[in-house]
Amino acid sequence: MKLITDTSALYTIQQGEARGFTVIPLCVSIHDQHYRDLCFDSAVFYEEIKAGYIPTSSQPPIGEVIEIYERYPNEEILHICMADGLSGTYQSALTARESISDKERVTVLNSQTLCGPHRYLVEKAHRLMLEGKVMKEIVASLQESISKTNSFLIPQDFGFLKRGGRLKPAAATLGGLLKLKPVMMAVDNGTRLDKFTISRTLTQAVAAVLDFFQKQGVNGDYHIYVAHSRAEKAALKIMDALQAIFPDAVYEMLELSPAFITQGGPDCIAIQYIHK
Repeated sequence: MKLITDTSALYTIQQGEARGFTVIPLCVSIHDQHYRDLCFDSAVFYEEIKAGYIPTSSQPPIGEVIEIYERYPNEEILHICMADGLSGTYQSALTARESISDKERVTVLNSQTLCGPHRYLVEKAHRLMLEGKVMKEIVASLQESISKTNSFLIPQDFGFLKRGGRLKPAAATLGGLLKLKPVMMAVDNGTRLDKFTISRTLTQAVAAVLDFFQKQGVNGDYHIYVAHSRAEKAALKIMDALQAIFPDAVYEMLELSPAFITQGGPDCIAIQYIHK
């Protein structure tokens, strides 16, 4: 059985190969330059953003996905994709599956999430494969985790939200002037981000997220992620606040890839959980 994912799981191609699964990089563009996510020097990317250029991201080419499916003609394939709606990756994978002659051996799973929880699903699937579980068992176990996950994004740049259509222009302008902290939440099975709350400080924004975690019953059965875009100091403080309230949960801090900085902007922070 072969496991495939994309860089939404925040694994590089090389890291995936070392663990025994295939990672397909998302596509990132800025200043007329086109890159593959986690396959180039991100320092260049940040410098372009500072210069005022606006990045975009997109799904991997369908032809590349087809080629990878055909690379393993005698194996079952489980392809775990970034949330449908936040990316076209899932729909592209379905199209690629329909394009091969033996499509029945390929299972395409909509993770309904991204970044930390997506990473967890890949790791869980890989572990279950090594344990000898069959495809039906693996997918059922992953779906159980998917049913209990949530993601929050705290951006620092209202301009990125405005350009992405996440906030109305007037609200984005006012928010930027007042230095407010918006909190976006993944909704509708991960298909889109919507406003969760707007706070005056990062501390208040995080407190609102932690209150939601408590109401959802987060405990030691959950894996919690704090992912950031060159905002390690703030991410560490958030991690401390989380651990004080949920001491038995499993924690991991990650750095967001360029593909996600195109949505949240520089210095953004994601706070996420998923049931183990």
